[in-house]
Amino acid sequence: MAVQITGVDNNSAAQRAGIRPGETLLRMNGHDIIDILDFRFYETEANLKLTLRNEAGQEHTVSLRKGQYDAIGLQFETYLMDKQRSCRNRCIFCFIDQLPRGMRKSLYFKDDDARLSFLFGNYITLTNLSEREVERILHMHISPINVSVHTTNPELRCRMMGNRFAGQCLPILQKLAQGGIHINAQLVLCPGINDGEELTRTLEDLYALGENLQSVACVPVGVTRYREGLYPLTTYRADTASAVIDQVEAFGDRFLRERGARTVYVSDEFYLLAGRPLPDEPFYEDFAQLENGVGLLTSLKSEFMDALQGAVEENALPKEPGRQVTMVTGEGAYSFLETLLDELRDRCDNIKIKLIPVKNDFFGGTVNVAGLLTGQDILRRLRQEAELGDEVLLPGVTLRQQEDVFLDDMSLQELARQLGRPVRPVSNNGYELLDAIIGRNEEHG
Repeated sequence: MAVQITGVDNNSAAQRAGIRPGETLLRMNGHDIIDILDFRFYETEANLKLTLRNEAGQEHTVSLRKGQYDAIGLQFETYLMDKQRSCRNRCIFCFIDQLPRGMRKSLYFKDDDARLSFLFGNYITLTNLSEREVERILHMHISPINVSVHTTNPELRCRMMGNRFAGQCLPILQKLAQGGIHINAQLVLCPGINDGEELTRTLEDLYALGENLQSVACVPVGVTRYREGLYPLTTYRADTASAVIDQVEAFGDRFLRERGARTVYVSDEFYLLAGRPLPDEPFYEDFAQLENGVGLLTSLKSEFMDALQGAVEENALPKEPGRQVTMVTGEGAYSFLETLLDELRDRCDNIKIKLIPVKNDFFGGTVNVAGLLTGQDILRRLRQEAELGDEVLLPGVTLRQQEDVFLDDMSLQELARQLGRPVRPVSNNGYELLDAIIGRNEEHG
């Protein structure tokens, strides 16, 4: 597959070599260029010979020299250089299938593109991966790869994912691990389906992958109220969540004892569901699965307490009473955050902090995480408060990445207008959270 060049950067190696927009890139140093992975891999070489086809259909070769790892300076129609690959599965737990109608079209796109796993850390199912692509990963030694495993039982995986080819997951993982590719695994656990004995089987199989198994995250299935006609799923209760914690922690103890690293974890949500305390910071080692909510709250607490101690030592906490803030969170993390904020209240009574848990009426079901709150639910809940104070703080994960828009398309600016108060999104960073509460480095919405 050839790739058309849509632009050439000014003062780049490509421009100096005379390459023009409209030409088609065929090969680099004799290697066919199929997509962004091929291009980025071979682009790192200092001496390059590019085979191109001009708009008249004539092939020609251009040689150029540049610093190793420097960019050539070519632009293409899309970042991936072709179309993003969609998911071919019909997973019984798919969250996208549980979205209501009428939302943004982009929210219904099911991504399952291995290239995005390497470039941005996305999780993939491997059902879109051809033998050629497996060999390319091994040849280029592209690592790590993030895989949504769910189960290593071939028959069960096919049923859970609605794809007759899904059972090839474990052989592919074995081949990648043997080839030195590091693997991060994700298991979405569904009560009575892939937990219990099936979870034991999966963790045993993953353990057998050896040292190249980098981390495993076990997360509970999310269920919304929009499941009409979908597979009947139950959710975890305190007792069943606690059983999963015990099972996974036992495997983590084994990994730690035999390989020196815990490797396998459950997400914070399991501890919240079970009503059990979150592990301390050393338990999570290098926090390898923060994107799956593994150790996220523990990391936040550690950073917040460190920031608070620093503010006390620097005498940086407000010295005069008056500042009042309202802070929004999902129902799941409310008790944890309230306890954390009490640490600040004990050290400074010049700030009034009101923490508001927002019920997720939009998705309903058992959805109680902050990242799935909508603007309309936040607005509805905060309108019930008589006083919001000087500023409203909300979790940054409620907004689309790099955009000030909620899942229901309400903008951050519209929420601020409706509330008549500045609204500030705050990341999952304890230092930024403390700064936002005490009013340092304010950036209002």
